[in-house]
Amino acid sequence: VQLQASGGGLVQAGDSLRLSCAASGVTFSRNHMGWFRQAPGKEREFVAAIHQSGVRKDYADSVKGRFIVSRDNVKNILYLQMNSLRPEDTALYYCAASASVIRSNVATQTAYAYWGQGTQVTVSS
Repeated sequence: VQLQASGGGLVQAGDSLRLSCAASGVTFSRNHMGWFRQAPGKEREFVAAIHQSGVRKDYADSVKGRFIVSRDNVKNILYLQMNSLRPEDTALYYCAASASVIRSNVATQTAYAYWGQGTQVTVSS
């Protein structure tokens, strides 16, 4: 299983970025997908998740209304559209996959079996 995250970069506050996560070696459409991030000196935290069907989406309160998670089950790609970026969004962003996530543990890291390598997002003020 390989999850390849990309799309990170250095942007200014208020700008937008779109992250992508290409999946291979896994039945993408059967996996709940999530985005997590880890800022320097902090623990990794939940950002967003999307159900296998793409219908249900969950967000951390800190990104709700600014970030949009989506997926393409034909191309096997997960996306995270990040708008109105803030300096506090600076982090290494990881994508993750799980075939066993349920509603109650969607934000729990241990529920995800597969992880990508991360892509760096840096937001300057």
